[in-house]
Amino acid sequence: MHHCDTVFPVANRARMALVICSLAAIMAGCQAIDFHASSLQAPVPPEMEPPSELSMVSLPAYRIEPPDMIRIETLKLVPRPPYRINAHDALMIRVFGTPWNMSIDDYYSVSEMGIVDLGPAYGVVQVSGLTVDEAAEAIRHALQYVLQQPSVTVQLSRSASAAEISGDYLVQLDGMVNLKGFGLVRVVGKTVAEARQELLKHLDQYFESLELSVDVVGYNSEGYYVIVAGVDSGERVNRFPITGNETVLDAIAQIQGLTSVSSKTMWVARATPGGFGAEQNLPVDWDAIARGGATRTNYQLLPGDRLYIVDDNLMATNQFIGRVTQPIERLLSISRLGTSTIRGMQTLGRFYNRRR
Repeated sequence: MHHCDTVFPVANRARMALVICSLAAIMAGCQAIDFHASSLQAPVPPEMEPPSELSMVSLPAYRIEPPDMIRIETLKLVPRPPYRINAHDALMIRVFGTPWNMSIDDYYSVSEMGIVDLGPAYGVVQVSGLTVDEAAEAIRHALQYVLQQPSVTVQLSRSASAAEISGDYLVQLDGMVNLKGFGLVRVVGKTVAEARQELLKHLDQYFESLELSVDVVGYNSEGYYVIVAGVDSGERVNRFPITGNETVLDAIAQIQGLTSVSSKTMWVARATPGGFGAEQNLPVDWDAIARGGATRTNYQLLPGDRLYIVDDNLMATNQFIGRVTQPIERLLSISRLGTSTIRGMQTLGRFYNRRR
């Protein structure tokens, strides 16, 4: 009857030793590794200071890459003859020989059905697929039943092709933009000015007196990263597009500020030309930026920069310990419950033996 009384205390002592060893291992080894070297705090010559909030630099001319978004707008567009009239084109139609109160001298839109409506007195005329000269002859032929020897002139005022070309275009994986019915144009690796010239050269086969404006509206190929290192959650990576004016403070705002376990230990990791081993680590003084309004370490972020933030070791480790020990505490509670149950059964057994 005394065998169980000795086994469970020994088991409890073994479990407590296991918990203590686990806590010691956690305190000793489960901490975020800080790769930031204190030697990087050494001052550098002023001319070598990286750009920051009050001393920003202009980025090099942007090179278009997939999956950027570019916007094309047609400022002037005259199709090369012989142009065939399409639906939604605008025509300037002038007819001589009409009564003064029923003149035809205005802009007319070609309907979806390819016709122009000249009014109740004159009816409609089919012009889709015709040249402007052919359209003038078709209108003259229709009006000769109403007017005596009408004279008709037709001019293209606005081509629907302009509306077809104007719009936003995603740069495809092969570096091309698809201009719908006007083919594909390669813009990868080009500046905005170079892309505009390439588009003008391509569209010259369809239009004359062509004027375009080209701009980048989605800088999707260039960005910077905010990496938050956690003790038990690995490294959380956030990517944000870059437009040229972002600083460390802007990056922190993008992730909704620092969390309760984020430390003030952070730096900007920047790759530089020169190959392996040429990286820069720029330490950030967060307290000076946030509380003192200092700008020296509020660095301007460049394409490809990594803002690395280390979790606070003490608070993060405490949370980690809580997560690890919680299952153990549950096991110990179950063990204590089992011990109490067995002791209760032993007590009842003694009372029963005494009564016998």
